[in-house]
Amino acid sequence: MRAVVQRVSEASVRIAGETVAQIGRGLVALIGIEQSDQPADRSWLADKIPNLRIFEDAAGKMNLSVIDIAKAGPAGILLVPNFTVAGDARKGRRPSFDNAMRPELSEVEFARIVESVRAAAGASVTIQTGIFRADMKVSLVNDGPITIWLDSRATT
Repeated sequence: MRAVVQRVSEASVRIAGETVAQIGRGLVALIGIEQSDQPADRSWLADKIPNLRIFEDAAGKMNLSVIDIAKAGPAGILLVPNFTVAGDARKGRRPSFDNAMRPELSEVEFARIVESVRAAAGASVTIQTGIFRADMKVSLVNDGPITIWLDSRATT
């Protein structure tokens, strides 16, 4: 399971001109689910996203997570299903999406990751989501910019 996580000052998802999800300060995570993903991959990613220490503390060091900053004010995580994150562009010029989980299975797995992140983040962090298989327009203001690539298989 892969994710591209960005620290944001604000973000939203629009579908057909209507805002369906919106957060202020927090994280946007584009989630790519692969065929071979297991529950352990989901658990790893669900714990990693809300606990990433990529917000500055009083000394200006990146020591705080979105959970930590939520203690001082509103904070959120916007989870966006994005099969292209599971793409492989190592060969040729056209990415291959052969490793991406089939949509009907991936939709169920995305719902599971949302619930797992919600549980890991706790009630003080607002969790919003994009809509699976929708033509989404994702807007965000990357704060920093801070962008982190996560891959549950690259943990060893």
